[in-house]
Amino acid sequence: MMRRPLARAAMTSLAVLLAACSSTPDDGDIQGSAEKLYADAKSDMSAGGWLNAIKLLERVEGRAGGTLLAQQAQLDLAYANWKAGEKAAALSTLDRFIKLNPSSPGLDYALYLRGLVNFNDNIGVLASLSRQKLSERDQQAARDAYQAFKQLVEQFPESKYTPDAKLRMDYIVNALADYEVHVARYYLRRGAYVAAANRAQQAIVTYPQTAATEEALHIMAQAYDKLGLEQLRDDAGRVLKGNYPNSRFIAGNPGSEKPWWQFWDDEKAWWQLW
Repeated sequence: MMRRPLARAAMTSLAVLLAACSSTPDDGDIQGSAEKLYADAKSDMSAGGWLNAIKLLERVEGRAGGTLLAQQAQLDLAYANWKAGEKAAALSTLDRFIKLNPSSPGLDYALYLRGLVNFNDNIGVLASLSRQKLSERDQQAARDAYQAFKQLVEQFPESKYTPDAKLRMDYIVNALADYEVHVARYYLRRGAYVAAANRAQQAIVTYPQTAATEEALHIMAQAYDKLGLEQLRDDAGRVLKGNYPNSRFIAGNPGSEKPWWQFWDDEKAWWQLW
């Protein structure tokens, strides 16, 4: 007696399900809709309409999930977020892309863009307006940029983005070394001679063969002289003279009247000319 109501209920449910399925767009419709949205998003990006492009690209990614179009939309979404000033969103999107698409043909671009987002965070408009040097600000973004560029260079040596990444890596290394010297100089001026010597030494050890090494050796010699550590002072001096025989930090060069370990000229320091 109870089986007929159950059977009728089952048939009713099946009919509803079939009706719902018949009204669902097929894969071609979904793909076509995603492609139209993507075209509209690219049009907005070309016109600088980053916020509207972001909304459209998010919809494309959702509709075309698992396709190359979805991957491209994700990369464009990261770029659009970056141009819109949404650095955190851009990096989050790129990190997700790199994690989920390790074999994607766009992986080299994803790494390059991640480097650019962090790199430009250091040399943005506000820094230019204030004339604040890259070496005078927090360096975490610079280190993150370096790691992204390094991964790109190592994994994709033939990528079209690799040459530019290498140039930016060289710049970042010099900037990071300059930053260490900037901190060492700060300590020296305030009489923290041990900290000054240690920070200058760190610049030399961590970033050898950079332009900052010359001044780092000079700061070490100054700090050791103030601490009464004559042997260490002279050792630093010998290395400075041996590697930079024409250094303006050495007594006897034009314009240098003080002993080499006391020489200081804030107005003409090399880091202000770099």
